[in-house]
This record gives sequence, structure tokens and C-alpha cells, in this order.
Amino acid sequence: MNKINSINDFVIKFANVNGSGSASANQMFAKGVFRSGIPVSPKNIFPSNIQGLPTWFEVRVNEKGYLGRRDGIDIFVAMNPQSYQNDVSELKENGYLIYDSSWKRDFGRDDINIIEIPLTELCVKEFTNPKQRLLFKNLGYVGLLASILKMDKDIYVSLIEEQFRGKEKLIEPNVKALNIGYNYAEENFKDFCEIQVEKSNKTDGLILTSGNDAAGLGCVYGGATVCAWYPITPSTSLAESYSKYSEQLRVEIGTDKNKFAFIQAEDELAAMGMTIGANWNGARAFTATSGPGVSLMSEFIGLAYFAEVPTVLFNVQRGGPSTGMPTRTQQSDILCSAYASHGDTKHVLLIPSDPKECFDFAVEAFDLADRLQTPVIVLLDLDLGMNDWSTKEFEWDDSREYDRGKILSRDDLDEIERFGRYLDVDGDGIPYRTYPGTHPEKGAYFTRGTSHDEYAGYTEDGTKNAEMLSRLLKKFQTASSLVPAPVFNQEKNTSSMGIIYFGSTDCAMQEALDNLQEQNIKIDAMRLRAFPFNLEVWEFIEDHDLLFIVEQNRDGQMRTLLMAEGGIIPDKLVSILCFDGQPITAEHITDKINAHLSGKPVMAAS
Repeated sequence: MNKINSINDFVIKFANVNGSGSASANQMFAKGVFRSGIPVSPKNIFPSNIQGLPTWFEVRVNEKGYLGRRDGIDIFVAMNPQSYQNDVSELKENGYLIYDSSWKRDFGRDDINIIEIPLTELCVKEFTNPKQRLLFKNLGYVGLLASILKMDKDIYVSLIEEQFRGKEKLIEPNVKALNIGYNYAEENFKDFCEIQVEKSNKTDGLILTSGNDAAGLGCVYGGATVCAWYPITPSTSLAESYSKYSEQLRVEIGTDKNKFAFIQAEDELAAMGMTIGANWNGARAFTATSGPGVSLMSEFIGLAYFAEVPTVLFNVQRGGPSTGMPTRTQQSDILCSAYASHGDTKHVLLIPSDPKECFDFAVEAFDLADRLQTPVIVLLDLDLGMNDWSTKEFEWDDSREYDRGKILSRDDLDEIERFGRYLDVDGDGIPYRTYPGTHPEKGAYFTRGTSHDEYAGYTEDGTKNAEMLSRLLKKFQTASSLVPAPVFNQEKNTSSMGIIYFGSTDCAMQEALDNLQEQNIKIDAMRLRAFPFNLEVWEFIEDHDLLFIVEQNRDGQMRTLLMAEGGIIPDKLVSILCFDGQPITAEHITDKINAHLSGKPVMAAS
């Protein structure tokens, strides 16, 4: 039997039963590879119930740093009888199947290598507690993998010790479970597997974390003292991360009291209302939700836009519409976020591509919201938000000061004859504002969602209302020079073809661009990072005759947004779409580009 032979370049997939405790063991495997110096990209594929249904965990190991999903599984750890037959079919020819031989299986294939270990029998023999027997099977196969991949077992022992620090009595049985699998493999499958993990240094300067965790920490560093939220997958862990880090970092010197508010509201509407109220009162506040929450919050978002109240919202996108696929990823909330609420509204969007940008953009979102006095929506997706990524270390300058924008002090108000809350004094569309209680006599105004004039007075004068809407558009145009600029993969454009992408598609895109270069296909690339679009975006589009737009939704929403905002000829923009709920792959991108160039219709992954 032939065997897949590879060093530091493979894909391994785990199939488990949801609620069986496998997630922490699978995550530990990925962390062990990362600590061996090789970048990893783990993907947790789980159902939207609590317990019982199949769940998968896919880890790409790649020394070059390619972090996007890759087609084909090299090693499959099949521990779920429900999904067993389908799982085996995903394995590449000459790949390796690991299964619990306590129950015999019909493999249905003769082109794969079998590694069988009686995990259930071994755990029943070594442990008396029924719960331990179930949970420790997971660590058993981690130990087996450490052996057959020739990894340093002590790395996993260290991870166990770290995980159970302060609970020392749990360390010994977990290490014992690890050794059960490791020793069995050493005795029965030594030198059997030709896929290996060799220690490297490719993770120097990198950390392993999720986008939600990074964004939650970024909110703390960005000055947020209030989070009002309602639980929804996949954004819940973002709010929880903010609370976790605030408990550590938002502590008043001298009293040791926490100085932040963390409010689980009764629903998404209440969460958004609280967020707006806290920002209006001078705090930095945010909420986190997903597509269904944005739908419910849209009227409040329109209020913040029209009344010009700084607000930050994190939308961790998932499969839609309606309830959709709560535990699958998409980029399908672009239009509903950009134009949230009724009437003429346009909102600032920040679109990070990795956890480091999630941290950076979380910090920047609060400055932009204050400077522009408007909602700022940070667009993540489930893949970026909930999965761990190998990413650059976060950076912070302690000398950095928050930019609260155009705030009038008491002294400023004393010098003004009449305060106009919505006057365009500087010609950039951004008015001046006050905090409640700044002055005993001046600076107060009525914050209203109804039509108003420059002095916040109610009006039904159509001309006045049109002037207000025009000023808001001017402010939005000002924002285009303040939001993060796009990132280019080349110093100078050299091709008549270009490709535009954004967000979590970046990891697959980098690999796809390398593949295209190997095929002698010259193509320039630009990653969008914000809306409104900077001048550089329009210049890039102008410089190319044909542009591919890569996005993870059915309708080509970013393509639509570019056409709507720039008046671009539709035939110039070709969509490359993926909306099956799984992260897009480099193979999918290159196949669709090659298909278009050969004159074939480009079909999406649906």
C-alpha cells in the first residue's frame, strides 16, 4: 500500500459527537503543532444544537503559512459512528484512517492506510469513572497522533499542565490518557505513518487566537467601558472575551474595583438602545451580534445615524437568510450592514482579515465613531471570529491617545454665541457636539430621530431636511479618507486583470495568487478593508480591464456595492462566489479564474 509522504504539510480532520468533550482535545492537537513551530489553521465545524449530532474539526498544517482550507484530507480521525461512512469517503487516496477498533468497521475502501486503536477498551481498563472513560478517549488519540507524527510528547504534557493549572489533581489522569494512545502507537505503529511534524521556527512572532477574542481585547484597549449584548452565534464569544479581559484590565487603582458595565439585554433591540444611550452620555460602548441581530437593530442604527451618536457594532456574519445556518460562515451581510435601516443611510464598515486586524480595527472603530459621530460596523464572519488563527502578535503604543473628535468644552461654549449641534462649521460635514452636563446654561440640545435643523430644532421644512441629508452624505465622503486604506499585493500594477477580495478570504487568496503565478497567469490583487471606499480603490478599478471579485455570498454583494457607489460597468466585474457555509479554498478561486479565462461559465460553490 502506498502512503502519503509529507513533512509539515498536511490536513487532518476529526469526526466526533457534539458534546463529547472532543473540542478541547482537538484544539490541543492544533496548539501542539503550533508550538512545534509550524503555522496551523484549525476549523471547528459544529451543529447548532447542544449535544448528539456530528461535529468535525479540521486542521491545516503548512510550514509556508497557507492558512486557508484545502481540498482533500490526509489523515482522518473517525470517532463518530453516525458520520463514519461519509467521513471515510473524504480521505485522499493513500491517506491514513484512525478509528476506535473496539467496534469493527467496514472501511469500504482498499486504497487507504488503517491505524486502529481500541480506545474504548483501553479507557475502560484504565479508568473507572464513566465520564472519564468517555472524555479521555479524546486525549488517547492525541497521544497516538503525537507518536505516529513523531512529535515531542512533552509539548502536550505542558499543554495539559497549563490547562489545569490550579487543578493539579486533574493533570495526572489527563497525562495518563495521553500516554495510553502514545504508548499504544509506539508499540504497534512505530514508523508506520510517513507524514511527520518536524520542529521549525515558522511561528516566531506569531500567536494562536481567534478573531472574536482579539476583537474583545481590542475593545478594552480602544477605551470601551460598556458592552450591551444579547447572545447569538457566532458573536457571543466576542462579548464574553471583552468581559474576561475587562475583569483583568479595567480595575480601578486603589480600590481594585472593576470599572466597566457588561449587560446581557433582554433582546437585540434593547442591546442596541443601551449602546446608543451609553455613547450619547460620553462612554465608549459597543454591541456584538450577527445577521438576525442586525435586522432587529436596524431602526436603532438609523437613529444613531440621523441623530449622529457614535456607536460601534460588531457583526460576526453567519449563513443566512432568516435563522439560516447559525454555525456556518458567510459574508452575506455586506449590503444590509452598509445600508442598515430605512431611508437614505450609509454606514462605515471595517473589514478585518485576521485576528491582528480584528484587534487593530476594534481600537480604530471607537476613534472613527467618535470622530464621525456615526455608527461604525466591524464585519467579521464565523470562520474569522470563532476559529483560531496563526496571526502576528498584537502591538500597542502606551502613548497613544484616544481621538474623541469634535467635543466642545465648557470654555469652548463660553466663546460661542449660539451652539448649533448640527452646524457644518468646518465644511467636512462633521458638526461639533457636547457631553451632557458640560455647561450649566449652554450646549444642551434635543436628540431626536425626527427631521431637524442645524440647532436640533424640529422642522418639517423640506429644504432644511434635504440640507441635513446632504451634510450627512458629505460626512460620509469625508470618512473615505479616514478609514483604513486597501492593501495591495504588488507595488505597481502590471496586468490588465485584477482581483478584489476582503475579510477572511485573504488566507485562501494568498495561496491562490501563488498558484496563479506558477501557472504564468499575471494578475494584480487588492484587499478591501473598509467602506466607504478610498480613492485608491477607484484608481485600482480604473487601471484594469477585467476584475474578479471574490466573496462568500450568493448575490455578489461587494460587487453590487462597488457598482452602486462607483457606477462601474457590470461586465467589468466577474464574481467568484462561495456560499456553502465552508471557508473558501484556493483551489476554488483558481479553478473559477481559469474557467472564466477559458470561456466557461463561472459557477459558485452552493
